[in-house]
Amino acid sequence: MRFVWPSLAFGVGLVPLIAPLAPVPHPLLTIASAVWIAMLVWLAPRKPEWALLLTAPLFAVNNLWAQAATVFVVFTASRHIPRLGRLWALLGLATVLQGALSQLQESYRSMPLWESVVGATVGAVFFVVFPAVSGMLLGRRKPMVRLLRERNEYLERARALTAASARSAERAHIAGEMHDMLGHRLSLISIHAGALELATARKAPQLHEQAELIRTTSSLAMAELREILGVLRTNPEPESLDEDTGTRTDIAKLVESSVGAGVTVTLDWSGDDLHGADPRTRRAVHRVVREALTNVHKHAPRARTRVQVAVQGGRARIQVVNGPSSATPGKGTRRGLIGLEERVGLLGGSFSAGPPAEGGFRVAADVPLHPATQADQSAAEVAEVPPPLAAEVLTVPRVVGGGCLGLLALLPIAGALIVLLLFALLNPTQMNAPYFDSLRVGNTSEQEIMDQYGLGQLGVDGCSRFRTSHNAELYYKLCFRDGKLASKEQEGP
Repeated sequence: MRFVWPSLAFGVGLVPLIAPLAPVPHPLLTIASAVWIAMLVWLAPRKPEWALLLTAPLFAVNNLWAQAATVFVVFTASRHIPRLGRLWALLGLATVLQGALSQLQESYRSMPLWESVVGATVGAVFFVVFPAVSGMLLGRRKPMVRLLRERNEYLERARALTAASARSAERAHIAGEMHDMLGHRLSLISIHAGALELATARKAPQLHEQAELIRTTSSLAMAELREILGVLRTNPEPESLDEDTGTRTDIAKLVESSVGAGVTVTLDWSGDDLHGADPRTRRAVHRVVREALTNVHKHAPRARTRVQVAVQGGRARIQVVNGPSSATPGKGTRRGLIGLEERVGLLGGSFSAGPPAEGGFRVAADVPLHPATQADQSAAEVAEVPPPLAAEVLTVPRVVGGGCLGLLALLPIAGALIVLLLFALLNPTQMNAPYFDSLRVGNTSEQEIMDQYGLGQLGVDGCSRFRTSHNAELYYKLCFRDGKLASKEQEGP
């Protein structure tokens, strides 16, 4: 569209060459005015101040089509001048220059002063005021829309941040409640279990193994509670890990424990070991394998099970699959799987658990080796805000108002030019010299001439011009008053 509008303006400026609406200037001057308006249309969005002022010379040439195209120049320039004071000062100066240069036209010089002043005022309203106000309103729409969009985005981000803060506060509250209520009781259980273990070692050796199991189980429950609290807290303390937790050696021990308990389990590890991975990732790998094998012990102890760990591309992919089992599966609450899904999700990974098509059960997880920190995750949550409102929704009244003002300027000008164009195209014939000589001032009626030659080329001074049959550059100018011929004269180039 860079050169489309200038090309159209150039074509509009050349219309008088094929359908003259008034005394036409020299063809070269018409072409020059068409080039001038095309240049102004191209210049308006780039140098709006100069484009406004340079419309004035067009009004010194009797090319109504080029003058009409200045409406689009004023409209475009007004959209690109941000300061209102500067805009109206330039518009006032352009209007004065247009009115002054229009007096150079012969048609204006033959008019009374008051008629020329009225004509210039009406022209200024339609050629300058209406398109300028319309362009000004639409020009100020863009920065206002940008401001509203920024405020809308700010409010959406604030809302998302508030929601993220509320979730963090609720997690911290749950962690505190669990620590206060469960931590104390588990500590007591662990202490009493240790005392019971010592007592059974001396007095009831046959119960010593069960007492030791109670103590180790309570200690493990206390460690798992601390781990859960670390997940829930907004700024968790670093978890204490064994150097082998989540590594190949650790997973191999879990598999060996299951084999020792009578479950057929095989391990398939591919890729590097996880010694350099994030502690949270290592802990998640350990928990996924342990929870999956625990479920196999509970629900499918006779099924063949395969543990697969693949480390590649900066991620660890874990899969524990057991085949169909003839044993009656136990009833579970799926709380362990829900906890694993929450843990893996907090690390930015994916988790799935369910029966595959061939039967049995499959637990799969995909976690990054170096997941984002808690602060980064919160920032990512806040960044996911709804898109801002569309610009059209924010300023519909302003757009409608600007469009109505633009139509007030465009429709009258376009309508008048179309009517004059039709008159010019339908003008019947050229007037010959004998008929012109036979016309009598004060006697020949206006209707008689129009019946034979039509309206002619109606000028702004109210007189009609007719082409001559013997000279293409010569016109017959006829002025009428009260339906009678008031004057006649020849006009040359």
